[in-house]
Amino acid sequence: MAGTLYIVATPIGNLEDLTFRALRILGEVDLIACEDTRHTRKLLNHYGIKNRTISYHEHNERERARELIALLKTGKDVAVVSDAGTPGINDPGFRVVQLALEHELKVVAVPGATAMISALVSSGLPTDQFFFGGFLPPRGSARRARLVEVCSIPATLIFFEAPHRILETLKDAQEILGDREAVIARELTKIHEQFLRGALSRLTEELTTGDMARGEIVLMIGRSAIGRGSAKPGKVAAAVASFEAEGLNSRMALKKAARELGISRDEAYRRLIAERGKGG
Repeated sequence: MAGTLYIVATPIGNLEDLTFRALRILGEVDLIACEDTRHTRKLLNHYGIKNRTISYHEHNERERARELIALLKTGKDVAVVSDAGTPGINDPGFRVVQLALEHELKVVAVPGATAMISALVSSGLPTDQFFFGGFLPPRGSARRARLVEVCSIPATLIFFEAPHRILETLKDAQEILGDREAVIARELTKIHEQFLRGALSRLTEELTTGDMARGEIVLMIGRSAIGRGSAKPGKVAAAVASFEAEGLNSRMALKKAARELGISRDEAYRRLIAERGKGG
């Protein structure tokens, strides 16, 4: 019989956040494929697990996945782990799972910690709908283009971000998404765990004037403060006038107002005409 491929979630910081099931599986499999064998060995040593490990990371993922499939076909059980959290969530794992399924091999998830969910449920932002966008592009133009793409999604937006880019990301997000409520979560489950909550403008000011955020960061941005299709009377005209005063032409001011209010450009234009008609 062929072996089983286990996708095992590991702690994102606190070593106590490893399930009993994960401990059993890691102690029973024939091989543990790790993003960084040295990093995972610290976890295994902490729990007295001596099983063999092998590297499985983004630079050798394609070749190593084929090797793991060959082992599974001989009846060996293999566990895949990342440095922290759930494999496949912005970490290696997808390719070997896809290949295992193509070869009709058994894949079993062993659930546990994941940074985005831990951050979300502690954020205070709506959890009924959320969109996870991984890491935003590092270059400013690409990052802004990506934010434009997700602007109209009616859900809490979740991204991973590097400490040295978080300030620029906050500025871009405020410009493109509007001044929404947001939360920065850093060093989750670790000694220096921290949550910063407030409007994007407030968080930008806080990081500009205070200590720059360090450690691994999850950025969460709420849906537009005014839900789609529910803009208050007079709101569109006021927003357009404000953006025009900042130097935008009428077309761009209307487009930005629609984006900030969470309505389509056509709807914004219709309301603008109606609001100006009432005022005249």
